Amino acid sequence: MNGHGTAPSAAGTFLPDVRSIRANIGGWAHLSVVQYFVAEAAVIEAWAGPQPYSRATGFISDLGAVSCGVYEDRDVCSPLHLLMNASFVVQGLALLLGAALLGAGILCVAARPGARARRFQEVAGNGSARVLSKSWVLAVAVRILTAVAGAGTVIVGLVPEDYASPWHFAGALMFFIGGGFALLLLGILWFRQTPMSWFIAACGVLCIGALVVGGLTRMEVPQPGTLERLMGYPVTIGLSAAGLVIAQRVSAERKAARSRT
Repeated sequence: MNGHGTAPSAAGTFLPDVRSIRANIGGWAHLSVVQYFVAEAAVIEAWAGPQPYSRATGFISDLGAVSCGVYEDRDVCSPLHLLMNASFVVQGLALLLGAALLGAGILCVAARPGARARRFQEVAGNGSARVLSKSWVLAVAVRILTAVAGAGTVIVGLVPEDYASPWHFAGALMFFIGGGFALLLLGILWFRQTPMSWFIAACGVLCIGALVVGGLTRMEVPQPGTLERLMGYPVTIGLSAAGLVIAQRVSAERKAARSRT
């Protein structure tokens, strides 16, 4: 494989220099989404509502509400709403950057420590091109779904909940659905390539399961904040874990390349 979807290079390395740089940036972009948790903690600490903010009962979007007052029967007042919304946007842009830079070829072999051009040639020569094709399709789907999740959380940050716009709800769904299924497919793509595949797939399943429960109950549960975080946290954690796998792989390949010269 070559061109825009280049997998291993002819020299047997994971990626040529340009692809390696793109993969490294894309991996760290995914890993950077953990900044969300730092921002959320800071915004919660500054909460000025009549009652202390609770992660169990408070919705995530309440932290980004621009105005203080009653919103859907909840007393909302978040002085650091700009920080929260900026965090949403930065998170979304990082996911979009990762989706753009991590090509299908990179995702196909990113978690496979022994992947080399010769191995790909052997697989293709043994009549397993169909397996490679399926992996390629999964990798493309992961990129598309990650981009959807990224675009969704950008929308959430740009259109806070108290703007009374349907775009906020749509953006949240894009993040949950796109991120959950991206993780599930990535876990399948990396199955038996890295122990992290189980964790990544589990994050996807947890997100999708919580989303189904939220849809069936219309979020009318004793702890809606907990349920919403079971939708959102796994996406952030799972995609950052995927970024860590890719960044580590690129680093290992660079060290191996230097040792051969």
